[in-house]
Amino acid sequence: MRNYLAKRLLLTFPTAFGILVLVFVLMRIIPGDPARLMAGERATPEQVAAIREQMGLNDPYWVQFARFVGEMATGDFGESFFSKRPVMEELMARYPATVELTLFAMVIATVAGVLAGVMAAVYRGSILDHGVMALALVGVSMPIFWLGLQLIILFSVKLGWLPAGGRVDPRLGWQGSTGFVIFETLFRGEWTVFWDAFRRLLLPAVALATIPLSVIARVTRSAMLEVLGQDYIRTARAKGLSERVVIFRHTLRNALLPVITVVGLQVGSLLGGAVLTETVFSWPGIGRYIVQSIEARDYPVVQGGIVLIALAFVVVNLIVDLLYTAIDPRIRYS
Repeated sequence: MRNYLAKRLLLTFPTAFGILVLVFVLMRIIPGDPARLMAGERATPEQVAAIREQMGLNDPYWVQFARFVGEMATGDFGESFFSKRPVMEELMARYPATVELTLFAMVIATVAGVLAGVMAAVYRGSILDHGVMALALVGVSMPIFWLGLQLIILFSVKLGWLPAGGRVDPRLGWQGSTGFVIFETLFRGEWTVFWDAFRRLLLPAVALATIPLSVIARVTRSAMLEVLGQDYIRTARAKGLSERVVIFRHTLRNALLPVITVVGLQVGSLLGGAVLTETVFSWPGIGRYIVQSIEARDYPVVQGGIVLIALAFVVVNLIVDLLYTAIDPRIRYS
């Protein structure tokens, strides 16, 4: 196991370098001059040239790339062209919001998706099975921005049960130290702020969970059906074990490997920021911020954000690999 972890960590270096090269090249290919955007439409060519020199954009590409890699290696992602604040500080101010939204959405998607998939497999060919698969197809096909707007209209505008957006009511005057509003207020026992933040998290989490839930339900059903046809399941039933034990202890556990793979991919994807969901619900996450930075040609922010997202993917995939051994004792990494 230790050798395997060492190999996986070593493999992250060429992967990270390839990501750095790709991000650097793509940001320079995109049309648009950040110096011109900063200077404004009425700026003179001399003013634009001065800004380019100040930002280091006149240096050869290999010099800019070497500076970029050196900053990344030391954990310094540079300064934003526009806010003049450290990129890491800007990203860390928004990433906790994305992490909380992702975790809550994936809890909803995983629990509901696995249960729906199990029920569909157990009652294969029934109305329940067809209904679950139909809803899964609708969930995958439904545009997130449309669903988000419908949730706001129903639960915020018409019923008035939940807030339409944001993380915390500004009137509460809450000042956190970590950016994780839900976890921090729960730990501190600040129940008023916790309840307000939780209510604001519900709608975007439900909207974001729709597609992962549908995918997880379909994968769970397929994996369950495959395992239910195995000889050891028939043997377990012949021994007189209860159906609940057969389904959840013997069948579901052996069907979880593909489900965990899908969950890991979905978590990694959502940690990159759910742009549409964050935009519809005015959620101050990293995805929305990176898109705004791309439009503004803020190279350091985009480069730092992409690297952060890539690292999140690597960590999630490593955790998924380790979970394989915990679920299936037959899997061993040497």
